[in-house]
Amino acid sequence: MKTFAELQDVAKQLKLQQEQRAKAEAERLAREKQAAIEANIFRNTVGEVQALKSKSVDKHHPQPKKPAPIPYKHIEDERAAFQESISDEFDAGSLLDSDENLSYTRPGVGIDVAKKLRQGAWTIQAQLDLHGMRRDQARDNLGEFIRRCVRSGFRCVRVIHGKGLGSVNKEPVLKNKVRNWLIQKEEVIAFSQATAADGGSGALIVLLRSS
Repeated sequence: MKTFAELQDVAKQLKLQQEQRAKAEAERLAREKQAAIEANIFRNTVGEVQALKSKSVDKHHPQPKKPAPIPYKHIEDERAAFQESISDEFDAGSLLDSDENLSYTRPGVGIDVAKKLRQGAWTIQAQLDLHGMRRDQARDNLGEFIRRCVRSGFRCVRVIHGKGLGSVNKEPVLKNKVRNWLIQKEEVIAFSQATAADGGSGALIVLLRSS
């Protein structure tokens, strides 16, 4: 038979366990609420990432299957990824290919990939328009867009950054920043300036790694 002191210890342990469970549940709800807030910010600014409709069927690169729902246990990881830092000071100039399109291919990727990308070897499956966004807003939305596209199985996307005609001194600040940001994203394996029909110097065609 337990002594009174032992019963007190048991009661304290039970109370402590209850407090820990309540704290863990409160933290979980807070994480879910924060993730929902961040997702709403992205949707209100950019909208849902949707596949672009194509009149022709790409037999070589079929459309990806609809991704399975993401378990709640991944919400914290998604939130951490959302907040990851992309440096504005990073200079990608030396990493860009020395061609008129300032294309880029990640080390280990075939040198002809950027050329094929520009020629339309991959069907554009989604796009993001950064027109009118401030630098910080554009950077965060680009990072979230890339993650959502990879999660959805999209391989080829278009990022519209504009030509900078409305910027101070007509300098394409956002255009240069987007290239720097994309190179820092591990999901990006190549990009090239779009053809005139796809946006010309105001857009990039980006190839993403398979999920």
